[in-house]
Amino acid sequence: MPTTASLQLAGRRVVHSYTDAVPPPALLDAIRAGRSAGVILFKDNALVPAELQAAVTQLKQAAAEAPGGAPLLLMTDQEGGKVRRLPGEPVLSARQTGAAADPAGEAARSGAGAGRTLVDAGLNVNLAPVLDVFDTPDNFIDHFERSYGRKPEVVAELGTAFLTAQQSLGVAATAKHFPGLGAAAREENTDEGPVVLSVPLAELRARGEEPYRAAVAAGVRLVMMSWAVYPALDAYHPAGLSRTVVWGELRKRLGFRGVTITDALEAKALTAFGDTGDRAVAAAEAGMDLLLCSGRKVQQGEAAVEALATALDSGRLDATEFADAVDRVDALRTSLARP
Repeated sequence: MPTTASLQLAGRRVVHSYTDAVPPPALLDAIRAGRSAGVILFKDNALVPAELQAAVTQLKQAAAEAPGGAPLLLMTDQEGGKVRRLPGEPVLSARQTGAAADPAGEAARSGAGAGRTLVDAGLNVNLAPVLDVFDTPDNFIDHFERSYGRKPEVVAELGTAFLTAQQSLGVAATAKHFPGLGAAAREENTDEGPVVLSVPLAELRARGEEPYRAAVAAGVRLVMMSWAVYPALDAYHPAGLSRTVVWGELRKRLGFRGVTITDALEAKALTAFGDTGDRAVAAAEAGMDLLLCSGRKVQQGEAAVEALATALDSGRLDATEFADAVDRVDALRTSLARP
């Protein structure tokens, strides 16, 4: 069994989830024990505002009782348009924003609207904006109106306007899905199966990655990695399991110093990479800081925590790198504390 100290360190890298409106006792116990960095909330966690307020209060109280008492990362997907977990702003989708008479102004208003919606709900991290630059109309990312446009400079400008406005309200932004899902065909969904995007390296960097350069320069707090495979960078691993992509492209090439976060660990794109624990350890080995367990069962998050702690105790995961990842997450958590 992993040590208590390792379980607490591991927990500070894991985001949990749960079903329905009431946080289950097992999740509250994990938070009190210091085995959770945060919680992701979905639409069925927030059907009734009063119930959401009560749940957030419970989660925050449990965090206050944990060793150190650091605030939780309480997050959701509030992109706008069709992807909104909470009622309210932003109403416009990314596509509608890009087509507006004043796209930059609308992007800033959407970012501010998202920030206000999350602040009102007691949350502090938005898994937005999407910075994917779509290449074919009605492909995967455009079909759901989640891209600002086909030009990387436009996506960079509007994504930066969104995240800057949102972060000015104290809600951390997450740029996603690095290094870009804009080339995915209509049916290529990493939630449903493996996706390989054979984009030439020069094009991937000039189109897919370019909006992230602007986001990093603007101070985006988190970057979410894609679960697609990019043979131009790494032919064998999805981006979020690839040290080449995480460290070589995002950290070294683009200079990102904030928190990296996986997409959902239960995604079917990862079927070949084992169970939740295997995936969590592989992501940590690649350099991911936060592991997102959004399968709606507390047991998934606990499996990730135990696997990370075991890998730390055994020496499979480098102790210095592990501590650095925890420090980045802790610094984010502390910075988002509110009076």
